[in-house]
Amino acid sequence: MQHYNYQDTFKQLFETAVSQFERGNRDKDSYFSNDEQSQIVANGWRIQDFFDYAEDLNQWGEPTYEIAQSIEQVRREYFLHKLDGKSSSNQVSVSELPAKSDSLGGITWLPRILPKARGKLLGELPDEIMYCCGGDRHFLETHDIHPSEFLRVVWANWDNDHGVLEFVKSRSSAI
Repeated sequence: MQHYNYQDTFKQLFETAVSQFERGNRDKDSYFSNDEQSQIVANGWRIQDFFDYAEDLNQWGEPTYEIAQSIEQVRREYFLHKLDGKSSSNQVSVSELPAKSDSLGGITWLPRILPKARGKLLGELPDEIMYCCGGDRHFLETHDIHPSEFLRVVWANWDNDHGVLEFVKSRSSAI
C-alpha cells in the first residue's frame, strides 16, 4: 500500500465508481479489479461506500468527491491508527438504530447519526446504512457541520454524547 499518494488512489476509485454507475452498472462487485479491491481493503474503505457515493452523486448531486474523500480520509486514519489496520467483524444492526424522528437535547436525527458515525469509524456499517446519506446530509447542513468534521468530533467524544451535543449546539444557528 502506498501512503504518500493514497488520495490519488481514492480519487481514481471514486471516479471509476461514478463512471460505472453513470453507465448503468449497478453491480458494485464488478467495479474494481482484484488489485483495486486489495487497495480498498488495505485503506479501510469499502466497495459499498464507493457505490453509495456514486449513486447519491448521480441521483442527488452530492456528496461531492471532496466530501467523500474527506470522510474516507478520517475513516482511513481511524482504521490505520486506532484499529491498527484490522477490520472489525461486528456490524451495526439496522433495527437497533434510533428512529429518524428521535432527538437528543431537542435535536432531531442526532441520536441516529451518532451510532452511524461510530459505525463508520469502526468499519461496522452494513451495506444498507450509509454515513452521509440524504438524511445525514440534511442534518449536517442544517447545523453547519462538515461530514468529516462530525466524524472527528465523534472520535474525540467517543463515549460522550453530551460532548457531541454541545458541539452541535455551539455550531448550529438552527437551534
